[in-house]
Amino acid sequence: MPSALPDGEPLPTDGSLPAQALSGLGERPFGFYLHVPYCASRCGYCDFNTYTATELHSAGAVASQENYASHLVGEVRLARRVLGDAELPVRTVFLGGGTPTLLPARDLVAMLAAIRDEFGLAPDAEVTTEANPESVTPAYLAELREGGFNRISFGMQSARPHVLKVLDRHHTPGRPEACVAEARAAGFEHVNLDLIYGTPGESDDDWRASLEAAIGAGPDHVSAYSLIVEEGTRLAGRIKRGELPMVDDDVHADRYLIAERALTGAGFSWYEVSNWATDEAARCRHNELYWTGADWWGAGPGAHSHVGGTRWWNAKHPAAYARALAEGRTPGQGREVLADEDRRVERILLELRLVTGCPLDLLAEAGRKAAEQALADGLLAPEAFAAGRAVLTLRGRLLADAVVRDLVD
Repeated sequence: MPSALPDGEPLPTDGSLPAQALSGLGERPFGFYLHVPYCASRCGYCDFNTYTATELHSAGAVASQENYASHLVGEVRLARRVLGDAELPVRTVFLGGGTPTLLPARDLVAMLAAIRDEFGLAPDAEVTTEANPESVTPAYLAELREGGFNRISFGMQSARPHVLKVLDRHHTPGRPEACVAEARAAGFEHVNLDLIYGTPGESDDDWRASLEAAIGAGPDHVSAYSLIVEEGTRLAGRIKRGELPMVDDDVHADRYLIAERALTGAGFSWYEVSNWATDEAARCRHNELYWTGADWWGAGPGAHSHVGGTRWWNAKHPAAYARALAEGRTPGQGREVLADEDRRVERILLELRLVTGCPLDLLAEAGRKAAEQALADGLLAPEAFAAGRAVLTLRGRLLADAVVRDLVD
């Protein structure tokens, strides 16, 4: 979750939503994102809204890890009041960060229990937490599983020590693979490994070794993200000072192709530009909820929510977030009501990244002409185009951002 927040318009102090946002509530999939902003240390590439204990020292107890779960539970209860009595069985819950597993397992289970008590969980609800490999034990994983979590995502990033060092990742190589086995033993149905490619100093062979290690661990989902160097991060500073080389786009493209070959050869299939799964059941349904414009409530500092075309975001700092809840106010800092044109553009931006693509009838005249050119250039699949959808080819995935820019015109 990026640390920068837009301006937007103020929210009512009780967090109430426009009537049009509540119209049709319950007819669309509904999920919860719970943000846990704590990290043991800050990774050099990270631009997310996260904090170490040292960074929060001056905020005192109001922002401490020890009472954080109670704040999240308070916002879940606020969500129930704002959304009224609509039947909203929660289909997906996702705990992200930060490092959610820095909190005791009982705290994560308490957050989930609050959602279950206030809203109910769908019978097949997907419940995910992110985890750093060094922050969990077999006993911790067993407690999570017993408490209702059924999917876990480990931040592996790389199997090479020198690459992990550049990223300021502190887990031991080999530990993420062991975590997959421990999660399976605890009864987790679905396990993801996150990888990053394009780190300064990483070679093609380093990347292949990371993919081999990840595949060999036996997850049913792998996410592979191109490293983005964000302004203001420690990594950006090191590159600017010439301590590390900047990796060019051609290298990123080559690494993506290496990932596609390795993952496809191992029985994975892409379903979003940066995500591969062994079958449809292994896909991350929570992320699909984002990509298809469904409804979700984001709880926690800086978390974003979307319900019925209204989007809002919480105060960024944990202390400001906690004070708002303690005073009976919404922690929401700003919101925007999306116009029909905004929603059309967002659908193209998000759905084009999916294996199912986006309907051609979403495109304006200029976008349709751009799509025809993309088809001629081999960036869109002919069969899907003939059926009325824009679906990226492998070459199109390499140029996805450029294709999207052309199609939204």
